[in-house]
Amino acid sequence: MPFEITIEVRDTCLCLYLQRAARALARTFDDALRPVGLTNGQFSLLMALNRPEPPPLGPVAQLLAMDRTTLTAALKPLERDGLVRIETDPNDRRSRRLALTEAGAERLAAAVPIWRATHATVEVALPPDADPVVLRAALIALTG
Repeated sequence: MPFEITIEVRDTCLCLYLQRAARALARTFDDALRPVGLTNGQFSLLMALNRPEPPPLGPVAQLLAMDRTTLTAALKPLERDGLVRIETDPNDRRSRRLALTEAGAERLAAAVPIWRATHATVEVALPPDADPVVLRAALIALTG
């Protein structure tokens, strides 16, 4: 295969640049959230559970673009640390619902100001012609 194809992919591949950006953002948020004992993925997962009623596993997996097996694995340390409770669905004993514990809600509340400050810093670091609203809309369009 000609090296020119490697250069073409390097210079044009949206997937490559999205992966690089995702890793950089993940590191930024991981570093910022470390003082409250959360990773960016755990923050997103806890936020997904912050609802009036404990959600079933399926809608949470869909929101986070995870398969159910990956979500179940991500829940284990949060459950072990007492931040999440996995409950039997009272309407369907075969199904599970995911609930924030009081400790989980407190940890999430402590993380929100950090997330806001970090998010604002990231938005300010975008190039002047990069509108965060347009960027979010484009990413949403890609992910469905």
